[in-house]
Amino acid sequence: MSGFKITFPGNKKVDVTFNNYKIKTDQSKENGGDETAPEPFDIFVSSIGACAGIYAKTFCDVRKFSTDSMYVFVDVALKEEQKLMEEISITLHVNQQFPEKYIKAIIKAMDFCSVKNQLHPDIKTNTAVAYLDQ
Repeated sequence: MSGFKITFPGNKKVDVTFNNYKIKTDQSKENGGDETAPEPFDIFVSSIGACAGIYAKTFCDVRKFSTDSMYVFVDVALKEEQKLMEEISITLHVNQQFPEKYIKAIIKAMDFCSVKNQLHPDIKTNTAVAYLDQ
């Protein structure tokens, strides 16, 4: 892994450059920003969902299961009076054709997410599968 260069293009904006990529961040207007890009915390949480999602996608690709209409939803509960995560829920929504016998296996695959596994052990994590309504 190469290093990450952090720059400050103005106001509350912070950009991250690495390899050939640039991630732009900003703060909400409430926090003094211009709301031109996601806040760093939002990118952090979305990376957990993207990581779990690639494990789910790979699981389905290997078994030739359709990923049409499939999506991952991530929800975070913060500790009261603090801005620290208490619990994170990762739910894979699958179509009705997804075989029920593979639910535990795909949850296990998603739990290999290296981003999620960097979380402090005090943060509860729940990974689940839900069937989409037809």
